[in-house]
Amino acid sequence: MPVFPFFSSSSFARESLSLDADERAQMVDFLQRLVRTPSPSTQESAVAQLIEQELRRIGMEDVRIDRAGNVIARIGDPTGPTLLYDAHMDTVEPASGPWPHPPYEAVIEDGVLYGLGAADAKGSIAAMVYAAKRLVESRIDLDGSLLLAFVVQQEPCEGCALKVLVEEEGIKPDWVVLGDPSDLQIMRGQRGRVLFKVTVHGKSAHASNPALGRNAITAAARLIFGIDLLAADLPGDPFLGPGDIAVTGIESDSPGLNAIPDRCIFYVDRRLTLGETAIRAQTQIEAIIEREGIKADVEIVNYTVPSYTGYPFDAREAFHAWALDEEHELLRALVAAMRHVGERTPTVGHWTFSTDGVYSMGEMNIPTVGFGPGEPRYVHTVDEQVRLDDVARAAQVYALLAAQMLSRKG
Repeated sequence: MPVFPFFSSSSFARESLSLDADERAQMVDFLQRLVRTPSPSTQESAVAQLIEQELRRIGMEDVRIDRAGNVIARIGDPTGPTLLYDAHMDTVEPASGPWPHPPYEAVIEDGVLYGLGAADAKGSIAAMVYAAKRLVESRIDLDGSLLLAFVVQQEPCEGCALKVLVEEEGIKPDWVVLGDPSDLQIMRGQRGRVLFKVTVHGKSAHASNPALGRNAITAAARLIFGIDLLAADLPGDPFLGPGDIAVTGIESDSPGLNAIPDRCIFYVDRRLTLGETAIRAQTQIEAIIEREGIKADVEIVNYTVPSYTGYPFDAREAFHAWALDEEHELLRALVAAMRHVGERTPTVGHWTFSTDGVYSMGEMNIPTVGFGPGEPRYVHTVDEQVRLDDVARAAQVYALLAAQMLSRKG
């Protein structure tokens, strides 16, 4: 795999874009403040203000918060190509169970920072901000612009906030780098996702005489069993692997606990591999309903929860799989930047979970890769953590990659 000319040139020494001890201390302090600021989805206002203040403090002049509540900052020449760094500000709620370290205290032990959001994705936010600081202070003449986008509500609706940036804010990136945790490895794809709501219709009757009714829960159980069997026959892809399907929630209605339920609703999380579509996945469930002779409806769930600014999201929860060609210039440049940092040889793989790439690459075909500190195995657990050395390495890689992709004159 070729190394780009930038990395063999003496014009930008490796040390020029690495953090010094003082910058690293500032970055760690910033990351601690990020983790100590709760930002569950739809409640990102305080962390957005914190990020905006830090961006201005490090010397970024073009900083704003858009209509949906995303924080946007730009450096470089806006008339040239645009490299977009994307990381989400929101977190899930704290996982249940005892936390070895409280989720919002940002405790540091043996070079590891613990807390909710440390890996997903506040470690990447800190690294991206301080990569921008390095570029500002190095005074590298960029022929294009680096755009930082710290977005809202990615956890429940991946790609929704990024869509606002592109389709309503007029931002047209040429490349996208996602900061979701990858353990400093490169991710060039992921499966898609669709969320189905299945409504099973029954007939209420007194539970003392169930034959007079039609039990919606019993009918739903038959459908769920059929859906579970469907998983073994889903198509696969050599890179992303097979699709998956799982029932993830269930609820029912009845006049009382001594009555036959007349409605049962359950939700199906369907992971789509390359070549699959949401419509085809819906057809598979409808075929099970027809085979079982059950009265039921299937629909794709719409996400309609407004942002903290009141922006009215309205998005269908059906997202495409995507994979970037392994010879693409963005991927090769990222590999070269990581080799230049020299800490480890990167691997190239794919995420098992879903990211904003479902919009940037899956829908808009904007070349997209993923790279961030933090191990995916710790995400959404009571042990969420990130190695501070990895955050510093990520900051250097982000700075090197931006300098390479946006400094073509050499």
